[in-house]
Amino acid sequence: MTDNARARKLADRIRVIIAETLQRRIKDPRLGYVTITDTRVTGDLQQATVFYTVYGDDEERAASAAALESAKGILRSTVGRETGVRFTPSLTFVPDALPDNARTIDDLLAKAKAKDAEVREVSSGAQYAGDADPYRKPGEDEDGVDDAGSDGSDSKGAASE
Repeated sequence: MTDNARARKLADRIRVIIAETLQRRIKDPRLGYVTITDTRVTGDLQQATVFYTVYGDDEERAASAAALESAKGILRSTVGRETGVRFTPSLTFVPDALPDNARTIDDLLAKAKAKDAEVREVSSGAQYAGDADPYRKPGEDEDGVDDAGSDGSDSKGAASE
């Protein structure tokens, strides 16, 4: 059983190796603008999951996924050669959901901003239902006159808070 620090280091190294190999060595025309976003390695260092994003539409994403699957053997042999581990982990490519999640969050923030602007517009000419300050101050009686005097201090001479 290995420690998690070694798995993290190996995952980071695999991410760099795959990114460099895709950029320099893989010449598949189906491979679009692929970005390797994250890599996770299991605790026994036998499987590596590589998360990636593709810039483009659904057709380009599907073509890039097929290109990554066909280049899996070359990528795995390169990872094994450059990492020097005893057993080279098997690679699994998974499209990263981060851009879709970010787009959803952006849409929700835009809706919230529009609702805030709508509420601000409706409330711009609104008036208070009662007084502007509906709370009684300490030392005031029912008609709003200060019982302790005009200087705002209580009967013992300490200033009221």
